[in-house]
Amino acid sequence: MTGQPIPVIIDCDTGVDDALALLFAVRHPGLDLRAVTCVAGNTDVDGVVRNTLTVLEQAGAGDVPVARGAERPLIEAPRSARHVHGADGMGDLGLPVPAARRPVDVDAVTLLRREILAAPRPVTLIPTAPLTNIALLLRTHPEVTRNIERIVFMGGAVATGNATPVAEFNVWHDPEAAAVLLTAGVPITMYGLDVFQRVVVPGAQVRRLRASAEPGARLAGELLAHRPAAPDPDGGDSDGADSDGGLGDAGAVCAVADPEGLTTRLLPVEVSLAPGPTRGQTIVDRRARPGEAEIHGGHREQAMVDVGLDVDVARYVKLYLDTVERR
Repeated sequence: MTGQPIPVIIDCDTGVDDALALLFAVRHPGLDLRAVTCVAGNTDVDGVVRNTLTVLEQAGAGDVPVARGAERPLIEAPRSARHVHGADGMGDLGLPVPAARRPVDVDAVTLLRREILAAPRPVTLIPTAPLTNIALLLRTHPEVTRNIERIVFMGGAVATGNATPVAEFNVWHDPEAAAVLLTAGVPITMYGLDVFQRVVVPGAQVRRLRASAEPGARLAGELLAHRPAAPDPDGGDSDGADSDGGLGDAGAVCAVADPEGLTTRLLPVEVSLAPGPTRGQTIVDRRARPGEAEIHGGHREQAMVDVGLDVDVARYVKLYLDTVERR
């Protein structure tokens, strides 16, 4: 690793795989984690704050400021993913709340503005959650974009969704916020489900992490075991003992640390805001030329986004393991 660490801020809804992302960001020498902001998503926002503080403690993080953000989407009611992440949002692992770590006494948007503008060089913003905090920031303090290098967000899908057949959870949870993100006027990378679902840690490596004496590495193993890469074929509950584990959101942070592992293409992207079965879909235009809709209806302005289309799975798995097991 050469040069100065990349200043990053993570906006998350910690969550099992957000926790994996935080562990990686704290321990990678090429990343300077300047702040973490929390938003409702996988669980309620107070649970997200609690989980974030716990992960930072387990990871051995320094004094990273953490702020509470939006407790619901801009328009929709909050809709959690506790059926995936457990009642506490962290796989119900029973982790203790840190005795000393506390969130800062300002809200997420205030902290985002402060840390972005105070950074000595442009920040890379990594949202791994519904984009409510980011939309509020961009609409309230558009001046922050002058010190944002890039936004690398986990969200959206080119092909198949998970919240609906066509919509990914983070975008579906707050489609209007995702649409605002696309107007940011800075380079944007979409780390969507098409690559998110492919980066899987083999079961043998998950077991090794779970057996580690080091708290952060052991937590990574427990989280990966809770997040098997494929459902139990018998339809029952599994403790993940023999399962591969999906890195999920952590892959987006790997893509910041090592962008060469992600294959992207600059493509027009928009978010479906209409009621009905397509709401929250990220519509990615991969056509070689305009179609009849444009010919007969005129040009429709769309954001140009570096869309993740392929990923070097082995490279990111090795990068993740080497990083979280770092002493």
